[in-house]
Amino acid sequence: MRKMWFGIGLIALLIGMSLGAVSAWRGQPEPNPYAQLGAVQEAPMLNGTLTDYYADLSQEEIDGLLYMVEEEKLARDVYLTLYEQWGLPVFSNIAKSEQTHMDSVLGLIEKYNLTAPDTLDQVGVFTNPELQELYNQLVEMGSQSEVDALNVGALIEETDIKDLEDWMVQTDNEDIKQVYSNLMAGSENHLRAFVSQLEGMGVDYMAQVLPQEQVDEILVSTPGHRMMGHGSMNAMNGQSAQPGFWDSVENAFRHAWGWMNRFAHGLGMPL
Repeated sequence: MRKMWFGIGLIALLIGMSLGAVSAWRGQPEPNPYAQLGAVQEAPMLNGTLTDYYADLSQEEIDGLLYMVEEEKLARDVYLTLYEQWGLPVFSNIAKSEQTHMDSVLGLIEKYNLTAPDTLDQVGVFTNPELQELYNQLVEMGSQSEVDALNVGALIEETDIKDLEDWMVQTDNEDIKQVYSNLMAGSENHLRAFVSQLEGMGVDYMAQVLPQEQVDEILVSTPGHRMMGHGSMNAMNGQSAQPGFWDSVENAFRHAWGWMNRFAHGLGMPL
């Protein structure tokens, strides 16, 4: 009986969270201008920022840019490889987004006259030996099953968020902070997409790098809250559907349910 009332309470909470998200959606004045059909689209990360801004870079800032362009490449390359193996549209679509991320960091590398790695156009080849080894490990992990592949995707996005947080505290350059903030928003959207796919397979996702509380907050937050214009979650997953009211309802319900399921699981009372 206690479990039944607990379940009823959670369902009521789910409905309330979903209605709240719907109300928030109704408060939006117009569709995001960067949301397009059939792919993961993002607002320009550099062109619309501090075009005339320039500041000397520290060695930490230089190291961060050169590392992040290859880390975004790692994500792109792993997703391209796993898409070839499993054919899941989410990997193909997010790989395109990771190319945009690479281009954004590369724009800063070129702006500050740094020398970019010469292997950016070679899938699976890295100048950083640690990233090379990590790429090999991730592809092997993701080759075990579709669930393992999606977990690898989520692992990459959590790692990106953690690394971006670390690099951001080492810079006072406004260019870099804005691009890194946008990259982080993109990684949060990608994490939501991978977890959504896993939940659709009946898998409860548990944090792999970040604190569980931070991951839960990301999963229930509004996509694109850092000025990153993404398409709907359906477009993220390879479906051609116009983002709109019912997409918002569906996504809000899905994420709220995932959060409650994880919460109930932690109490030993899975839904």
